[in-house]
Amino acid sequence: QVHLVESGGGLVQAGGSVRLSCAASARTFTVDAMGWFRQAPGKEREFVAAASWIGSDTYYVDSVKGRFTVSRDNAKNTVYLQMNSLKPEDTAVYYCAAMLSYYSGAYYYTRDRYYDVWGQGTQVTVSS
Repeated sequence: QVHLVESGGGLVQAGGSVRLSCAASARTFTVDAMGWFRQAPGKEREFVAAASWIGSDTYYVDSVKGRFTVSRDNAKNTVYLQMNSLKPEDTAVYYCAAMLSYYSGAYYYTRDRYYDVWGQGTQVTVSS
């Protein structure tokens, strides 16, 4: 069974940085892409960033472009979300997700219904 374990959340001041990690279990499965989503209180879950597992495709929601960077370490089955210049509006529970089926392009990578496995979520709180 596939498991995703997230770490790295916490409380940070506006303008600060946080790096989230998402480690995938090393059972026999094929990952096509890894994504990050977030859900703020009273709001729907939204796409943040995604990276293909093979190749160099990355996608970001406009509100984080230039501030967040998604990267992966295939040898460690781990994906990272480096978040810089954080703003109070970035406060949310952040979830990583694994896409196990082959899809290509932003349409699929940015929609949560195409992801098969989800982490437990980690809280990021940005104080003003």
